[in-house]
Amino acid sequence: MIVYGIKNCNTVKKALDWLNGHHIDYQFHDFKKLGVTKNKLAEWAEKAGYETLLNKRGTTWKQLDAATQASITSEDAAFELMQQKTSVIKRPVIEYDKGILIGFDEKAYENKLLK
Repeated sequence: MIVYGIKNCNTVKKALDWLNGHHIDYQFHDFKKLGVTKNKLAEWAEKAGYETLLNKRGTTWKQLDAATQASITSEDAAFELMQQKTSVIKRPVIEYDKGILIGFDEKAYENKLLK
């Protein structure tokens, strides 16, 4: 299992605390230090849609000017933004043997990772 995120993100911290509390092994991939490839974004988007990956509620999105926000109308534009500003990716993204989980949802984690 690989957890993709940013160490100082509160949502990522909650997810890691949950995983640690349930003794689930994982590798951590820090977007800030290691970035993310377009191929990886495409792989996730195929499973969840690029719109799900794009965090429009976060500070990074809100700090973008209106023209930049309006220009994100395609998967390619979203991927380019996500690679430039990894903080705009909804976090964490967890890859596990049966798929991916995006964000922290305790019920989803219980249903997908404990069964």
